[in-house]
Amino acid sequence: MNDIRRTILWVIFGFSMVLLWDKWQIHNGRQPTFFPTTTPVATAPSPAAGRQEGASAIDTVPSVPTASGGAVTAGGTALPPATPTVANQRTEVRTDLLRLVFDAAGGTLVQGELLAHNDLEHQNQNFLLLDESKNRVYVAQTGLIGGAFPNHKTVMTAVPGPRALADGQDTLTVRFESPESGGVKLAKTYTIRRGSYAIDVKHEIVNAGTAPVTPQLYLQLVRDGNKPPGESSFYSTFTGPAIYTEAKKYQKVEFKAIEDNKVDIEKHASNGYVAMVQHYFATAWVLADGIQRDLFMRKVDTNLYAVGMITPAGTLAPGAAKTIDATFYAGPQEENKLEALTPGLELVKDYGWLTILAKPLYWLLDKLHGVLHNWGWSIVALVVLLKIAFYWLNAKAYASMAKMKAINPKIMAMRERLKDKPQEMQKEMMAIYRQEKVNPMGGCFPIMIQIPVFIALYWVLLSSVEMRGAPWILWIKDLSAPDPWFILPLLMTATSLLQTALNPAPPDPLQAKLMWIMPLAFSVMFFFFPAGLVLYWITNNILSIAQQWIINTRMGVPPQFNLPKFK
Repeated sequence: MNDIRRTILWVIFGFSMVLLWDKWQIHNGRQPTFFPTTTPVATAPSPAAGRQEGASAIDTVPSVPTASGGAVTAGGTALPPATPTVANQRTEVRTDLLRLVFDAAGGTLVQGELLAHNDLEHQNQNFLLLDESKNRVYVAQTGLIGGAFPNHKTVMTAVPGPRALADGQDTLTVRFESPESGGVKLAKTYTIRRGSYAIDVKHEIVNAGTAPVTPQLYLQLVRDGNKPPGESSFYSTFTGPAIYTEAKKYQKVEFKAIEDNKVDIEKHASNGYVAMVQHYFATAWVLADGIQRDLFMRKVDTNLYAVGMITPAGTLAPGAAKTIDATFYAGPQEENKLEALTPGLELVKDYGWLTILAKPLYWLLDKLHGVLHNWGWSIVALVVLLKIAFYWLNAKAYASMAKMKAINPKIMAMRERLKDKPQEMQKEMMAIYRQEKVNPMGGCFPIMIQIPVFIALYWVLLSSVEMRGAPWILWIKDLSAPDPWFILPLLMTATSLLQTALNPAPPDPLQAKLMWIMPLAFSVMFFFFPAGLVLYWITNNILSIAQQWIINTRMGVPPQFNLPKFK
């Protein structure tokens, strides 16, 4: 009974820590980690109300689309419809890493194929990140608002030029020019570089009319709310929009929150980015620091959502021009490349609340891969290093378990003798613990300290695109996919049961049964987990068994297997 009470108290303690952490996140102005609450966004004031002095283009997140498919900003300016439109002409370009397709409607990027990444469902095809087709919508749009100005619906002309990156050539440019609309012309120049997933996008705005204009540039990502094709539903990964600002850091929002008009994000900033995130890959629009921008997320159609930002171009006199540079990223979540592009972009590879532990673990894993050149063996080496780092903690835990195992016959005999006198049994048990100088919780504390580290490593392996399509040995051709022959999950189950058998059997028969049921139930999940995760767990189990065996032998407690007794 005392053991059960202690277990309940630990559960209550753990849950209390979760609640305290959640409140700490709220206190520091961040989105709650475990129990997110969203605040409904204030509705936009009517145009008649006017804009308060100093207010920006969007004082709230843009509202649900109007009947025409657009959305109204707080100042009364209508955003153009975000739903894609197929023009008659498309322009395809190719570099060493990307095949991009642009639509003449707005010079919109409607297809982005990653040539260095295979589609895991169709191995003979490359991975298609951006797409506008019958089954998928995921596009990058830009344009002007503030009048009847060129936007992503305006048919633009592609300037003739090279459409493929030639040998010895490091950059490729694609330029689109709009006709005059509302007295304004817009030209977009995309510059793609060899070896890069980042695309420089120059927007040249020219006032070709006879009166001053005050256009604003918007950059947005539009995609459907479906999970990416082929993604497993067994383990949860985030798909949806995100923003980053220096003030509130990384904020991700579920499509459902946008659907319900319950979005609480930073709306005005002079730094950061907007992004669409999915497992392993991301797209993002980035403006240089110091440029004012209004951030928004909105629903634009049935199962179609947008995230973006709007920045003012200022007042342009007749004949005047303004250039606004932006960077568009479409590629894998490779931390080193994302960090180099802009601060905070690496956070699209989301480790959650264990980021502080996960980032150094990834750094070490990456360094090991630089030496071993195999991600499978790098995982094994990383677990070995972690076991070495935690050797003394584990030694204390296993020493405590060995002592418990040594006195277990005495405990069992006492329980049998006093089975009808529970109060005396508890007193006698505590007396034995004091006499033998054994702490029944001594094996738990060292292991509990390590749990956050191994959870962080779990997220590193689950989130790292480097595991995608990476082979290990023999039949393991992809560490991000489940073992096709279920050999690793079976080995994991066997090592978990062996580890349980080496531990001292709990005095309580119910707890003894649970000690065997839990690893079996836990092992079932691993049949569906990526092979890299299972490999890490097997390695950890084997090393733990070896260390436990050595410590038991040194302490004069011969290793023996405590087999289950289900009666």
